[in-house]
Amino acid sequence: MKINLGIYLLFVSLLVGCSSNEQQNAIDNEQTASNEQGNEELEVIAENLEIPWSIEKRDHTFYLTERPGSIIKLENGEVERQSVELKQDISTAPEAGLLGFVLAPDFSESNLAYANYTYVDDSGQFNRIVTLRLEDNIWREESLLLDHIPSGTYHHGGRLKIGPDGMLYATTGDASEPSIAQDLDSLGGKILRMNLDGSIPSDNPFPDSYVYSYGHRNPQGITWSSDGTFYSSEHGSRANDEVNLIEAGQNYGWPIIEGDEEQEGMVSPLFTSGEADTWAPSGMDYYNGKLYVAALRGSAVLEFDLETGEQREVITGLGRIRDIFIEDNFLYFVSNNTDGRGAPQENDDKLYRISISELNE
Repeated sequence: MKINLGIYLLFVSLLVGCSSNEQQNAIDNEQTASNEQGNEELEVIAENLEIPWSIEKRDHTFYLTERPGSIIKLENGEVERQSVELKQDISTAPEAGLLGFVLAPDFSESNLAYANYTYVDDSGQFNRIVTLRLEDNIWREESLLLDHIPSGTYHHGGRLKIGPDGMLYATTGDASEPSIAQDLDSLGGKILRMNLDGSIPSDNPFPDSYVYSYGHRNPQGITWSSDGTFYSSEHGSRANDEVNLIEAGQNYGWPIIEGDEEQEGMVSPLFTSGEADTWAPSGMDYYNGKLYVAALRGSAVLEFDLETGEQREVITGLGRIRDIFIEDNFLYFVSNNTDGRGAPQENDDKLYRISISELNE
């Protein structure tokens, strides 16, 4: 079932400026946006966000990074924009800024998180992975884990996730220099893997290297299935966007092959948009044998069935979608229409929620 905002009206909005009591009452009353048939529900959880990039959740609290350099805390219906104090000046280049974000496993005790951001100094523009600690509602950069990840005009990658093995994974783009994706001495165009203290795991596929897989153009989504299988989403060149099954040490081909192309020693994708279409896939998550992927230029949430090989749009009409988070049969996603490439709708950008069962009826 495809859900299109043009079919129905949104009746619920949690305004950043409204009182926390009003917001909580709206949630408690379960006011929803419904289509004319009344069998589809889509909730707006928060709005007036500033280019949100990553969704994190711990217990009943959401944390959303915003590219200009803030973190949104959403708790009990109350929205708070928290400051982030970084040791470098955050970049305002296209696609750059405060990107990936993941809470430490012991966050409830340590107030620690991991972040990926783009910065500019006298020597140029780079991406770096750091720890942030929350104190007095301010996130402060504490430790540098990895620096001088190639940046550029475009293609920063930027996603961070902690895998089932307890390691920190990071996606990096080719920084608009395709050749570095094949260079194992470069951190660009890769999926990286590190210990939570920033050191290189002894079982990484290449000795003394953070590189876990290579030959990537601009991967922006990673997730794992319930059995630990690793997947990634990746922007192709104009078209040929990809969803890949990731294995340690493998070469995913860019810029030598892309899309359905094949070459010995290189891995072709599980799914591709082909040469005539584009998704611009970003954040992704797994649920019950299916991958759900945010599509920016595709302006949709895409569903990929790993068993049947089928794919479909399950959410449309909301513009650019940047990230997805799934928990307890609910799919959460953020729009990204204020990033300079979209057409902002009223009170964009927004955090939405829908029951996955509604998508499959």
